Amino acid sequence: MTAVEQSLPAQNQPPKTIYLKDYQVPDYLIRTTDLRVEIYEGETIVSAMLDLYRNPAATSTATQLKLQGADLELVSIALDGKILAEGDYQFGEESLTIFNTPAEFKLLTITKIKPEANTSLEGLYRSRTMYCTQCEAEGFRKITYYLDRPDVMSEFTTTVVADKKFPVLLSNGNLIDQGELENNRHYATWHDPFKKPAYLFALVAGDLAHIEDSFTTCSGRDVCLKIFVEPKDLDKCEHAMTSLKNSMRWDEDVYGREYDLNIFMIVAVDDFNMGAMENKGLNIFNTSCVLAKPETTTDAGFQRVEGVVAHEYFHNWSGNRVTCRDWFQLSLKEGFTVYRDSEFSADMGSPTVKRVEDVTLLRTLQFAEDAGPMAHPIRPESYIEISNFYTMTVYEKGAEIIRMLATLLGKENFRKGTDLYFERHDGQAVTTEDFVAALADASGRDLTQFKRWYSQAGTPRLDIAEHYDEAAQEYSLTIKQSCPPTPECQQKLPFHIPIAMGLLGSAGDLPLNLKGTAPDFETGDNTHKVLELTQAEQTFVFERVQEKPVPSLLRGFSAPVKMHFNYSRADLVLLMSRDSDGFNRWEASQQLGLQAIAAAMKQFQQGGDLSGWAVDADLIAAYRSVLQDQSLDQAMVAYMLSLPSEAYLSELADEVDVEAIHYSRLAVRKALARELRDEFARIYTAYDHQQTYAATADAIAARSLKNVALAYLMLLNDEQFIHACENQYRTSNNMTDVMAALTQLVNSEAQMGQTIAQQALADFYARWQHESLVVNQWLTVQASCVLPNTLDKVKALQNHAGYDGKNPNKIRALIASFCNSNAINFHANQGAGYAFLADQIIQLNKQNPQIASRLLTPLTKWKKYNSTRQQLMRAQLERIMAEPELSKDVFEVVSKSLR
Repeated sequence: MTAVEQSLPAQNQPPKTIYLKDYQVPDYLIRTTDLRVEIYEGETIVSAMLDLYRNPAATSTATQLKLQGADLELVSIALDGKILAEGDYQFGEESLTIFNTPAEFKLLTITKIKPEANTSLEGLYRSRTMYCTQCEAEGFRKITYYLDRPDVMSEFTTTVVADKKFPVLLSNGNLIDQGELENNRHYATWHDPFKKPAYLFALVAGDLAHIEDSFTTCSGRDVCLKIFVEPKDLDKCEHAMTSLKNSMRWDEDVYGREYDLNIFMIVAVDDFNMGAMENKGLNIFNTSCVLAKPETTTDAGFQRVEGVVAHEYFHNWSGNRVTCRDWFQLSLKEGFTVYRDSEFSADMGSPTVKRVEDVTLLRTLQFAEDAGPMAHPIRPESYIEISNFYTMTVYEKGAEIIRMLATLLGKENFRKGTDLYFERHDGQAVTTEDFVAALADASGRDLTQFKRWYSQAGTPRLDIAEHYDEAAQEYSLTIKQSCPPTPECQQKLPFHIPIAMGLLGSAGDLPLNLKGTAPDFETGDNTHKVLELTQAEQTFVFERVQEKPVPSLLRGFSAPVKMHFNYSRADLVLLMSRDSDGFNRWEASQQLGLQAIAAAMKQFQQGGDLSGWAVDADLIAAYRSVLQDQSLDQAMVAYMLSLPSEAYLSELADEVDVEAIHYSRLAVRKALARELRDEFARIYTAYDHQQTYAATADAIAARSLKNVALAYLMLLNDEQFIHACENQYRTSNNMTDVMAALTQLVNSEAQMGQTIAQQALADFYARWQHESLVVNQWLTVQASCVLPNTLDKVKALQNHAGYDGKNPNKIRALIASFCNSNAINFHANQGAGYAFLADQIIQLNKQNPQIASRLLTPLTKWKKYNSTRQQLMRAQLERIMAEPELSKDVFEVVSKSLR
């Protein structure tokens, strides 16, 4: 027991840790599950008939059945029709053990639950006008007693009974019966012919409207598609429907995966802890991930809807038909499916832009997670609360591991491997080893060393040195890999790392003649290659290199690593302007931005004045050349002109200097605004602000670049641009441009800008107060304001009619936006932001532990700050830890943070 654990109140003694090494197959399995869910105001009665049999693979000879259950009232229990007496079973913590169970039997349990009082939003709960479920990972045990584990798969038949004021009754599978009952009640019975674990169960009862369409599969079957929403939102479903049909076609074309039921349904729910859930045939979505129309949704919102709809649909195979043996294998389905949805989005838009977006997210958030107290491999070895492991590591790094496998195997062999995986394991609950084995068997590649990515935590570091022998015309790259120690593993073995690269000369890409290998003309012009790093140190020698090249390294970000190479500014300018790899052009722009910010930070930390700060002329010239390059995607130009974020700068720092990062980055942005004023003004003026909105890649790119230009121009505090910004807010026909303008006004340092901002905020709320998702944007823009006293405004907004402290979307919009995305204010005022966040977590701990746990992230990074901030942040973590009845979710994160 640690010192932290010894100091806990008696009721806060550490909950049980679950270890992968302790996995055992279940003693019993369930052939069929027949549910009858009768919904009444105030309580719901659940009757569950389970057809159980002893697992042939079980090693235990015990004649008892242990079911999981939480917050249930047991009404009765019968085994093969015989009502059991109290001595025949025993309650434990979240369990019900039944003694003297035979090899095969049918068990009927009747329980009562109270969905209206379920604020955890797990299991069955009430959300506004409907009842709905969320069962991943362990929510089904809040509905009935069950073997609530992913390796127990059963065929479900579900009958939902409710008052007719809830006319829509849904569950998994195909509708097989429906009818009317006495007392103004009715029922619907659904049958899912595909075995599934309980976490994929879903149920909805509500007063809902829907849109309907159809999709003809590659084998000629017609599938009915329905999206259910509250009636007021019916006009916001078309984009999700289009995205769904595109996803279904793409999965057939790219992976050969056809949908298997007669109907596919999506339901939009306002109160939801996650983004969406892939329940078999009945996907339940957070409203933010399904509702979209130009007047209420930004471009980012449209893209999120498209990506999330695709993600949940793709789970039908990578997660449902083939699922996880246990929750340690979570990345088996999530990493693979994130990779699939990322490739889909790339095909629907710009592959380079999508890659930039994904890598930005990874390097900002997942790299920070890898370096923090919650660092874990993508297949963890242990956990206390599985909900804490729905992490950036499992999802985003998990997707990067799949991407590396696709890179190493090549497109054809990767497809063969996934085909074999689905064929071999259809209807099974399997492991990450099973996935890698299928790829290895199909391709003939030995992936033994590669599997270290699944078991070793941390972000590998590559140190790369170059040498050019002009006389021999040989160019060599010596690459060393290392990985910092983590609590689970102090000494890391070398990873198998694919490094995509090219060499640039004065005229562009050079041919690659790697010593010891044949030139590759089959896949291109032999100017691009994937090096395979498998040792702690390797040297790669290129022959017949007639001039000293500039290496283009880690193209497309071919591995989730931190790379260090001593590029000169001239090298970066060349890469930014000439590299054939779009990702590395963007990466060079980021490195140039980092150099400029580093120079300003040095001045700031030495007490120098940053007002009027200037950047080097060659940097200005590089940015100007990007603005003038007609060959570039406008979205890429926007990204290349956007400096590295404060969050990424913080992740790179050994000790985060909040003020230096914020004010230095701002100074560089202002310098670029002054020097490139004419170019930005030209871009902004040339844009047709009255054009009809379209959510196409080209239209989104044009808006993105125009709004980046506006953001720079607003830094000049010039009245003409403030008026232009106000005009954009007042006259825009889409939420993207409205929010872009409102954001710049709210953050304007000019008094005129602030006056207009207050008027705009009042106008915005008056116009959109009945649109919950739009109000969330209004909350976020205020919580993210970098001007002083924002914390006081956030506290005031908690009492505003537009805020609901029980709704996860509202909490994320206001509290999480302030604490995660507003460093200059969160870390100000002698720790007031830390105390504010701790207050929210303590309150949410009992109300919704999942949300409370996820809010903790900013405090977990306390060791990255100076000693004063460390003491203040740690004190708040200790205050949270001292709370009585701390949930498993919060306990795990806080205790690991205090180690």
